Amino acid sequence: MSGPTLALTQGDPAGIGPELLLRLLAGPDLERAWKPLLFAERAALERAAEGLEGAGAVLERCRFVASAPSGPSTGEEVVVVDPVGRARPMEPGNSREEDARGALAALDAAVAAVRTGSAEGLVTLPVSKASIARHCRPEFRGHTEYLAAACGLERYGRDYLMAFLAPRLRVALLTTHLPLRRALDAVTEQSVLEAVLCLHRHRGGRIAVAGLNPHAGEEGLLGDEDRQIVAPAIERARAEGVDVSGPEPPDTVFSRARRGLFDWVLALYHDQGLVAVKTLAFGEAVNWTLGLPFVRTSVDHGTAFDIAGRGRADVAPLRRVVEVTVDLVSGSR
Repeated sequence: MSGPTLALTQGDPAGIGPELLLRLLAGPDLERAWKPLLFAERAALERAAEGLEGAGAVLERCRFVASAPSGPSTGEEVVVVDPVGRARPMEPGNSREEDARGALAALDAAVAAVRTGSAEGLVTLPVSKASIARHCRPEFRGHTEYLAAACGLERYGRDYLMAFLAPRLRVALLTTHLPLRRALDAVTEQSVLEAVLCLHRHRGGRIAVAGLNPHAGEEGLLGDEDRQIVAPAIERARAEGVDVSGPEPPDTVFSRARRGLFDWVLALYHDQGLVAVKTLAFGEAVNWTLGLPFVRTSVDHGTAFDIAGRGRADVAPLRRVVEVTVDLVSGSR
């Protein structure tokens, strides 16, 4: 094995994350240019391996340690950092306090490993936002904000975005996991400007800003927010040299981007962007956090508690994420 070392987290151990890690390592993925460094509980991997073809051979190659190695991994073994370090009963499909804490412990350890050079990229498996918020972090709303705070980005204004890379479509989100009423209140001239400038700094290209209202407000007939809030932000960004257009009618902007008219679409709230992404490319899209001091990616699906422990998880989306992550780390994408 050669190439970059990628840190992969277990996600919620009661979900399909541990099974996906085993399926990934049981496949042909290790024959190409990347090395795995897992952050997962041994108990979760052993529970997920029950009845899973090829999983036993994967576990035999694993070396479980308490902390990440000081440098990139080498050799054919798979290093697994167990952030909990003790056996415990696992109940697939039911995220309890121990699962929420295990998910966060794995994430924190993986972030530390990437920031200290033990890995060159971070791939996170899905966590349960509700379980983490209920059991240990009431303010938790997702990886994006958690990682931005861990890296100190929230102290310096908006310089990070949740983004999605899909075949022929790239979408960034102004707001992420907010109730819709709060998300609409978060659409301000300054927030739109900061998001456009962030996207320009980290990726560049032709940016289209989706309108907030139907038909981008229809000259004020269908709402004033687009011409009073969104349009002034776009004009300010253009004055700083950004190739940005809009507000574009949100019902057509994603189709136009797929045809090559834009390199990026900035959606103003979560579902405005992700309904388009997941309708067009569910399972093929890669969640990428722009602005972090390291590459962080994830799959475009959740914990799938309904099929956890049944050996039915599809590893293809994770394989796609790893492939894209290797490209991002190498600078070829």
